[in-house]
Formats: sequence, C-alpha cells, structure tokens
Amino acid sequence: MSNNPDLSALRIDRSASAAANGGGNRVPMIIGAAIVLALAAFLFMKFRPQTIEVQVGLAAATGGGVASGSGISANGYVVARTKASVSSKILGRLAWIGITEGSRVKPGEVIARLESADYQAALGASRANLGQYEAQLVQARRELVRSQTLRKEDLVSVAELENAQTKVDVLAAQLGSARAQVKLSQANLENTNVRAPFGGTVLRKDAEVGEIVAPSGAGGGLTRTAIVTMADLGTLEVEVDVNEAYIAQVSNAQPARITLDAYPDTSFTGRVRQVVPTADRQKATVMVKVSILDRDPRILPEMGAKVVFTTREDAAQNAAPRRVMVPAGAVVRAGASSRVWIVEDGKVRGVDVDLGPEKNDQFEVRSGLSGGESLVLSPPATLKDGSAVKISTR
Repeated sequence: MSNNPDLSALRIDRSASAAANGGGNRVPMIIGAAIVLALAAFLFMKFRPQTIEVQVGLAAATGGGVASGSGISANGYVVARTKASVSSKILGRLAWIGITEGSRVKPGEVIARLESADYQAALGASRANLGQYEAQLVQARRELVRSQTLRKEDLVSVAELENAQTKVDVLAAQLGSARAQVKLSQANLENTNVRAPFGGTVLRKDAEVGEIVAPSGAGGGLTRTAIVTMADLGTLEVEVDVNEAYIAQVSNAQPARITLDAYPDTSFTGRVRQVVPTADRQKATVMVKVSILDRDPRILPEMGAKVVFTTREDAAQNAAPRRVMVPAGAVVRAGASSRVWIVEDGKVRGVDVDLGPEKNDQFEVRSGLSGGESLVLSPPATLKDGSAVKISTR
C-alpha cells in the first residue's frame, strides 16, 4: 500500500490576509473622519456668534419741571382710576387662562375659561327639545286645517275643531318656552368665558388652572373669587393725603409737580382732579387725587410719590422742558446721522437719534429716546442689531 503525500501544509491561509487588508482600509477612514470633525469644530468656533463685552451708560431724563420747595407738599401713591378684580359670573373649575402679568387685553377679550361640558350638554338638549316642539307644531297646524275643512262639510263636531285649535295654541306657547330655554343655555355657556371688562394691563394673576373660582359673593374656603387683577394704565393718578389745616389752599384743576420715589431726579406735571369731599377723622387729612399729565412707561401703580401743589404763576416759572441726556461716548456719528446702541435682554439694538447741543461730555437727545435706556459706551464697529453682549463690570 502506497503512502499519499500530505499537501495540506502547502495551502495558503487567506483569512489572515483578509483581516490584514480590512484593518489597513479602516485606518484611513478613521483619520479622514477625525479631520472632518476637527475642521467642523474649527469652523464652528470661528463663525459662531461671539458675546461682546461692553460698558454701558444711562440715558438720563432731566427737566420736565423741577419741584421746588415752595407750595404745599404731600406724600401718596400712584393708583389706577380704572382698576378691577375680574371674577367669573358662575361657580366652576378653571380650565384655561390665557394671560400673564403684564399682558395687554382688549375690551371683551376672553382671558379665561371654565369647564363647560355640562353647559354644552344642556344647550344641546334644549336645542333638541326646541326641534321637537317645532315638528309637533307643524303637524298640529296641518290637523287644524284638516279639521276646519271637515267642519265646513259638517263631518267633525265643533268640539273637535276647538281641540285642534287649542293644541296649536299650546304647542306655540311651548315652542316659545323652548326658544327661551335655548337662549338661557347659550347664556350659561357664555358665562364660562371670562372676558376683560375694559382694555388695560394685567397687574396680577390670582388663580391657576384647576382651581375652583366663583363670583365674589360666593367664595369661601379654597375657592378663588378673582382670576386676575387688571388696570387701565392710561388712567394713572396720584392719591395723597393733605393735612386738613392746608386743604383750603388746594383746589380742583390746580397745577402740581409729581416726583416719584423711584426717580427722585425727575418730576412730572400734574393737575388736581378732585378734592374728596370728606376728611379722615383719625389722620386729620383730606384725600386729593392728582392726574398725571406726563405719560411715562416708567410710572407704575403703587409707586410712592410726592406732590407739590403750586400756583399757576409758580408752575410757569418752574416749568422746564423735559430733556434726555446721553454720554458723548455712546454716540456714533456717520455723516449727518447719529446712532446709539441700546442694550435689551443681553442684546443690542441700534437707534437713530436727533442730537442737540453737547455739554459736559453729554449730548441732549431731542428724539429717539425716552430716558432710562442702557447705552453701549464706545461701541465697537462689529456691533449689529441682535448682537449678544455682556456688560463689563470693570
């Protein structure tokens, strides 16, 4: 028996070669991916919005009249003549509220809704009842016409004709009642909508979704009697208590100067609207209501205020035009135009201004600013509307 030679040792192992080739192809791919990621990171760092560190100054409002020490003075608070705590007309659970503090609303605008599934069901039932009576009345009138025809031929009695007429009259009355019930159901459903009684601004939100709300006379326990408190900021005035020993020197329509505790360097023009015709026995004072003639968005309800009542001659002598002064370093001039950059919520916004004379490194701004704005000092040339900035503390 002959021995066959073992040729297995001469076979080429291709699995090791394939593994080696696969590893060699993977290395360039990994290097390429790393290069792409590094390039993307470089481009992102280069072109991402940069936060610019800036220094700011204040646009100060001056003038507008200077409250002198002459005249009668009294302290009080800013109040809104038109103010209301808005509640619902019916008891229910608050399902939706569409306002927050500071929201502006129009007269009749829906600001909240109560859960209304039961009222919608009642309206559907009343409408179905109305349809039923309408159909019955149509049939009863047909029967009445038929009875009248038969009566002419003496085929039905007078009593049957009268019964047919009575049935029509009863169904007509029931139909009127059903229509009234539909209107009542519609009114009840509408009462689940809480509407703004006048146009104004929401000062406080008094209830949240899920709470039980009720009319003011039906509250108790955990039931809310008001949903929001709102006021018409166009009716702001100052209420002050004047010592009764000096009330004879105060009269309706008398000019006055108003200074807010929040802005002691600025005064506003006022006029006495009403001297309340009663005195406070405990404090020996009389309340005087002073209208604010200079409208300013910085004036808010419940701010402390001081009022100086002056004569018309004193008001004419002390009156000074209201001016807004800005630091000279905040103004950027380009030819005949001038611009400043206002910082709002971490971003800047360019505003064109009309400049007046310069004095003590400050420009008077005749138009474009109202006072109180934060302005960028020495603004860099790279600024543009919407640029993110960080206020420097140095």
